[in-house]
Amino acid sequence: MPKGEELKELRQRGNLYFDGDDPPELQNIKVPKIEPKAEKPENEDELVASVKEDVNDTDLEYLFQDVVRIPSLDEKLKKDQQKKKDNASYLDMLKFREKLPSYEMREVAERVAAERAESVGEGKSCGYQIRLQRYLSSISHLVLDEIHERSLQSDVLLTIVKDLLTARDDLKVVLMSATLNAEKFSKYFNNCSMIHIPGFTYPVNEYLLEDVVELLRFKPQHQDRRPRYRRGFMHGQNVQPEKEQKEAEYRESWPCFNRTLRDRYSDSTIDTLEMMDDDDKINLELIVALIRHIVMKEDDGAILVFLPGWDTISTLNDLLMADQMFKSELTNTCMLAATAPCVLTCSNLGSLSDRFIIIPLHSLMPTVSQTQVFKKPPPGVRKIVIATNIAETSITIDDVVYVIDGGKIKETHFDTQNNIRTMTAEWVSLANAKQRKGRAGRVSPGKCYHLYNGLRASLLDNYQLPEIQRTPLEELCLQIKILKLGPIASFLRKTMDPPSDKAIELAITHLVDLCHAVVDQNQNALDRNEELTPLGFHLARMPVEPHIGKMILFGALLGCLDPALTIAASLSFKDPFFIPLGKEKIADHRKKLLSRNSRSDHLTLVNAFWMLQNMKGQFAEHLLAAGFVNSKDPKDPSSNINSENEKLIKAVIVAGLYPKVAKIRPSHKKRPMPVKVYTKAEGKVCIHPKSVNAEETRFHYTWLIYHLKMKTTSIFLYDCTEVSPFSLLFFGGDISIQRDQDQETIAVDEWIVFQSPARIAHLVKDLRKELDVLLEEKIKSPRPVVWNDQGSKDCAVLSAIIDLITTQETPAGGPRRGSQ
Repeated sequence: MPKGEELKELRQRGNLYFDGDDPPELQNIKVPKIEPKAEKPENEDELVASVKEDVNDTDLEYLFQDVVRIPSLDEKLKKDQQKKKDNASYLDMLKFREKLPSYEMREVAERVAAERAESVGEGKSCGYQIRLQRYLSSISHLVLDEIHERSLQSDVLLTIVKDLLTARDDLKVVLMSATLNAEKFSKYFNNCSMIHIPGFTYPVNEYLLEDVVELLRFKPQHQDRRPRYRRGFMHGQNVQPEKEQKEAEYRESWPCFNRTLRDRYSDSTIDTLEMMDDDDKINLELIVALIRHIVMKEDDGAILVFLPGWDTISTLNDLLMADQMFKSELTNTCMLAATAPCVLTCSNLGSLSDRFIIIPLHSLMPTVSQTQVFKKPPPGVRKIVIATNIAETSITIDDVVYVIDGGKIKETHFDTQNNIRTMTAEWVSLANAKQRKGRAGRVSPGKCYHLYNGLRASLLDNYQLPEIQRTPLEELCLQIKILKLGPIASFLRKTMDPPSDKAIELAITHLVDLCHAVVDQNQNALDRNEELTPLGFHLARMPVEPHIGKMILFGALLGCLDPALTIAASLSFKDPFFIPLGKEKIADHRKKLLSRNSRSDHLTLVNAFWMLQNMKGQFAEHLLAAGFVNSKDPKDPSSNINSENEKLIKAVIVAGLYPKVAKIRPSHKKRPMPVKVYTKAEGKVCIHPKSVNAEETRFHYTWLIYHLKMKTTSIFLYDCTEVSPFSLLFFGGDISIQRDQDQETIAVDEWIVFQSPARIAHLVKDLRKELDVLLEEKIKSPRPVVWNDQGSKDCAVLSAIIDLITTQETPAGGPRRGSQ
C-alpha cells in the first residue's frame, strides 16, 4: 500500500501509464487545488448539496439523486444487520477483511470511482496502473482476484509474486476466486493457508440434455440420422491430440451410457439423443423450443443463453425473430456489450407494450449501451440475453433466473508443430459450467439447462487449459527480458503450468529473426545470446505484440505516424467494426466502400476510424520518450509528412508484418471469380469472409501481407493488404540477385521472386544496404528524420526509396507490364 509521500505523489498523478522508465517530473503535472472543507452540514439535505457542489460536472452526475428515507426499510436493514452478527460465516468474513487494506477489494478502479461519485484518476482518489508499473516497492498488500481464469498475464504475475515473496517477507498476498482449485494454488505457494468464505446464492435446479429433450418431447428437424459414434471419429472435425483420448473414451462408453438411460427416459428421448450426438454443433432449434417453454410455462425472470461466438448468437437471434411468438413488431433487439465504437440500441427499451427484449452480448460489441443489460424490464416483459462466456464472470445480470448453457466455449490454441493458431468451439470445463449455473441463483431460486448429456458431463475437464499453454509467447518473452527476470526458458518453467519447450524455442527463434536485416543481429529483437537488442528494447516497451510494435516504429521513422498508429491500435485491440444483427450484408458493403478500392483491410481501418485516440496517444508517448518523434500528438505535422501516401503506408505494414506473406493467383475462368491465395508453409488458404478482399477478383499485384493466420473450418488470413514488389524488397527479408536463364531476378528470402533488369536490381540492393545502415543507427540512437533538410543522408536515402515505392506502384487501372 502506498505510504506517506509516495501516496501523495500517486494521488497527484492520477492515471499512470508506464513504459519502463521513471515517472515524469511532478512539476509538469497539473495538481487540482484542494480547498478547505466547510463545516460538516447538520442535516442530510445540506450534506447532499455540499457533495454536489464539490463534484465536477463530469463526475457522474447521474449518481446524485435526492435521498428518500423509508422507515420500514431502515428497520428491515437493522434487523438484517443484527442477524449477521450471529452468523459464523459473516464473522469469518469480517476477520478476513480486517487483515486487508480498507479499500474495496473486488472492484476495478472505474467501479470504485463511480461508487465514490468521482471519475478515475485526474488527481482523484481512485486510479489504475498498467504495464511494467514500478510500484510494488511501496505496496504492503497485494490482492489478485479471478485467478482461476489463468490468463497469460495472471500466470506470469503469480510467478513473479512467488519469487518476490522470498525477498519481501513484509508483503501480504491474497489470491481470490469464486471458482478455484484452491489446493493447487496453495501447493504452488508452498502450501499457504486457505480460507473459504461461503457466499449466498439461491438453489438452482440443473438439467442435462436428456432432461430437456424429455421435457420438450423434442425431435430435431434437420439432423444426420446416423449417431456420431457410427459416423467416424469426430465427424471430420480437427481435434487436438490431448482431446483424442477423451473422445475415444466417450465413444467406448456410449453403449453402456445408453443402457443406463432406459430405466429413466422414453425410447423417443433416447433415439433423439443418438441423433443429436454431434460434437461440433449446438442445436439452436432446441434452444428456441426451450425458450418458448420457459416463456409459456415458467415464472417471470430473465433468460441467459450461453453460446460460443458471434455466429451462433446471430443465428439464434434470427431464429427467434422468425418464430411467431417473438416476431411481434414490438419486440426489441438491443445491440450492446464490450468494446467497439458504434452501437445500435432500441429507442423504446422498457415500453410496457413490448413482450420481449432480446439482448446479444459479445466482447466485440460496444460499451455505449452496456448498462441496458443490467436494467430490469417492466412487468410483463421478458428479457432474453444471448451471450458468450463474457457473462460468466465479467458481467453480472442480477435478474437472471433461467440459464441455458450451450455447453461450448471458443478457445484459441497454438499448433507449435505447424506454427499456426487454431480456434474451435470446445466443450466447457466444470468450472465454466459452475459459473454459468451460478448466474441463475442470484435473486431467486433458478434453473440451469446444460445442453450436453450425462456422459459428456462426466468427461468434462475440471478447468480450461491455461492460456500460457495455448498461445504464442513472443510478446511475453520480450517482457521477461525487459523485466530482467532471467533466461526466458528458466523463468517460464517456474510457472504453475509451464508451456512446452517447443513453444518457448519457437518464440525465441521468431524474435531472433524478427527484423528484415538478418545480416545484422542488432536489428533483431533478441541476439544469439538471448539478450535484448536495441530494437528488442523498443519493442518490449511497446504495449503490443512485437510485429505491431515494429510497424509503429517504422510509421514514426517514415513520417506516416498517425495512420500507422490507427492500424496498430485496431489490430492490437479488437475488431472495431460492429455489425448489427440482420444487417450483415449492408455492413459488409459499407466496409467495402470504406476501403476506397485500396484492397487493404488495414487502410480500411485508417479510412474509417478516428476514435482510437486514447490508445494511439499512449503509443505516441512511448515514441516520444524513446526519441523517435518530437511530439506526443499522433497528428503532429512533423511526424505525418507522408501520411497521405497510401503506397508508403502499405510499405510500413510490410515492415511490421513481414514475413506474413501470401501469393495471389488470379482465376483464369471467363467469368470473374475470387482469386486463390497460397502461403509458403500451408499451400492454399482462404481470405477471411469479413475481409474487404474476400470477394476480390482482380488485384494490381500478386502479393498480400496479413496480420493473422488461423485455422478454424479452413485456414483463414485475417486483415490482409495487397502490396507491391518494392514494398517487399525494401521492407521484407534478405534480398539476393540471381540469373534465371536470360533474365535477371531479384528475390526476397529466396522465395518471393521478381524479374528485373540488372540495373534496377542492383540499384535496389544498394539502396537496401543504405536503408539497413540508416535503420541500425536510428534504432541505436533514436531521433526524428528532418524531412526539410535536403542535405542529410537520412532524408536522401528515405526520399529515394519513397519515390520508387510511390511512382512504381501500379495505377488503379491494372498491373504495370513487366513489374512482377
